[in-house]
Amino acid sequence: MDMEIRVIMKTARSATFALDDGGTYETVQSYRLFLNDVEQKETKTVITSLFDLKPDTDYVLKVVGNDGDLKGSVPFRTEEEYVTVNVKDLGAAGDGMSDDTNFIQAAIMACPPKSRVLVPKGKYKVTSIFLKSGIRMEIAKGAELLAETDRSRFVKFPGLIESYDEQDEYNLGTWEGNPLPMFAGIISGIGVSDVKLYGEGVINGCASTDNWWHNPKVMVGAFRPRMLFLNHCGQIEVQGLTFCNSPAWVIHPYFSDELLFANLTIRNPQQSPNTDGLDPESCRNVEILGVHFSLGDDCIAVKSGKAYMGKKHKRPSENVHISHCLMEDGHGAVTVGSEIGAGVRNMLVEKCRFAHTDRGLRIKTRRGRGKDSVLDEIVFRDIEMEHVMTPFTANAFYFCDPDGRTEYVQSREEYPVDDRTPAMKRFLFENIRATDCHVAAAFFEGLPEQKIEKIEMRNCFISFAKDAKVDVPIMSSGIEPSSKRGIHATNVKKLILDNVSIEDFVGEAYELQGVDEFEKDGKGV
Repeated sequence: MDMEIRVIMKTARSATFALDDGGTYETVQSYRLFLNDVEQKETKTVITSLFDLKPDTDYVLKVVGNDGDLKGSVPFRTEEEYVTVNVKDLGAAGDGMSDDTNFIQAAIMACPPKSRVLVPKGKYKVTSIFLKSGIRMEIAKGAELLAETDRSRFVKFPGLIESYDEQDEYNLGTWEGNPLPMFAGIISGIGVSDVKLYGEGVINGCASTDNWWHNPKVMVGAFRPRMLFLNHCGQIEVQGLTFCNSPAWVIHPYFSDELLFANLTIRNPQQSPNTDGLDPESCRNVEILGVHFSLGDDCIAVKSGKAYMGKKHKRPSENVHISHCLMEDGHGAVTVGSEIGAGVRNMLVEKCRFAHTDRGLRIKTRRGRGKDSVLDEIVFRDIEMEHVMTPFTANAFYFCDPDGRTEYVQSREEYPVDDRTPAMKRFLFENIRATDCHVAAAFFEGLPEQKIEKIEMRNCFISFAKDAKVDVPIMSSGIEPSSKRGIHATNVKKLILDNVSIEDFVGEAYELQGVDEFEKDGKGV
């Protein structure tokens, strides 16, 4: 068995590796990891991390299989480190009751270059922590940041601040694609670069129906904070941490570039409102590797603002790579939209596993997103799904926003193409196995005036659960509930099905309306 071993990320004290033996989130077998011939741990995940390393030190990682054979090795050198600034040395109590915000913030501001801020074992009550450029911050094993839930204690970010010459604006706050007031994140980075946030610790938003999740759509002072908010940042790497009980979206990179999220756990209750796991918005060059999601909304949702932000800034999310992740219990495993006013381009999702999510690969838009909202070159491949309601969806009639159920948004009649009309272009789904599904194998619905340009499904197997749930396959008006239907496609210019198998469906295998070209197994139909 061949294995590709890669160093994904390293700090002075940790390193993350990809042990790619053909597995998705988990490896095909378990492996023992050795550093300089000293055994460190056993692992069964493709993306795995080692901690408690020494700075500026040469290491060789060796990977040994459960059969005792060496599967491969890779050399690496940890980063330099000048000093460690321990937050407890600066006064943090770590007792779970004292407010430790100022002490942690002081450690960050006082930390010199090539140094580490250490949050050691303990419970630290905080409101908002702000990162600075060049920082290395470790939240160690046994350390937990406990977020305050009293709104009056949080910094408020205005949505827009007008420039002095009234020609420009500064956007600090955001909510669901619009520039609106929001509370600062539990951890925030504003215009910072070259940051590494890592460790085996926990960041706990402490949200519940008694505080942030009560009347969640109502703005009280400002909209709910994210756990990690990155606004106009670059070269940010986040590794190893656990995020839980978020007030709203967990990790929200916003107009940021060169981002890496590796070997994280993101956990919220299934019924928690709007607790998306990781939502890159108008971001470029994003890597999401080996993240375990279990939460109450979309696991990953790639966005680029609603109409105003998309039209003004024209900043699509592009070059997004998602691999070796496990998505559980969310509404959508990987979602594109629906706030995509500037579009999404060049997105690859591969080697992931989805379990018990409402939808697997979920693309959602609507009239009004605008002509800059172009979704193109979106690829999903080498995916395993189990107990997913509808594995594949593309929805041009998503009924979000106050006007979401209006005739303009929901009408299936053909409208003129104008500045409000979004476009869905090329999508590829290949090498995907989805078992014990419930509602539909696939449901694609484009606009009659702007059809989906091309959908390819290659080497896909879908089977239904015996006790399949009855539900609607996509969230839009006029869709009938179902339990076991095949592939539905409406308003698609070209639909290609190559070696696509569906088991235990009811009715027609293919329901096609307004499909200009239909090709199955290399033959036009």
